[in-house]
Amino acid sequence: VIGVVIGKTDVRSFPDRKNIGTERYTFSFTIRDSPTYFINVQSWGREEYIRSLSESFRVGDCVTIENPLIQSKEAEREEKFNPVTPSYYKLLLSENHSVVKTSSCYDTDTRLLSLLHLPVKDPQDYYSLGDIVANGQSLHGRVLNVLAAVMSVSE
Repeated sequence: VIGVVIGKTDVRSFPDRKNIGTERYTFSFTIRDSPTYFINVQSWGREEYIRSLSESFRVGDCVTIENPLIQSKEAEREEKFNPVTPSYYKLLLSENHSVVKTSSCYDTDTRLLSLLHLPVKDPQDYYSLGDIVANGQSLHGRVLNVLAAVMSVSE
């Protein structure tokens, strides 16, 4: 799979249930290869492997993923911590079987660079700031998608 990284989480650790007293490490990222399709990628493993993998690329880099495991995603649980994707699946990276190679998008496919700026939500599923101001009472307590641009930054 070849795509541009459009999102990435920090490395986290959790107690390993199988080996009491040790920790497992994880991080996730999302890759996109077309305006319509993007998928979440998750990696679990030893601290050295996960930190090294996480530090090997950043958002905006193009990656080639070889030999990932394809798993059905558990929508409710998965999408609390990762972007909602149009796929019913996620990719799982294994230290022993999977390889992630980074390259310049210019070397791979310059069309991938334009995918960085596309929203990941349906364009009909957004509220404007004006709608929120005008209808604030009726929207109270709801989770909304907002598409906005930063006009200025100051103290």
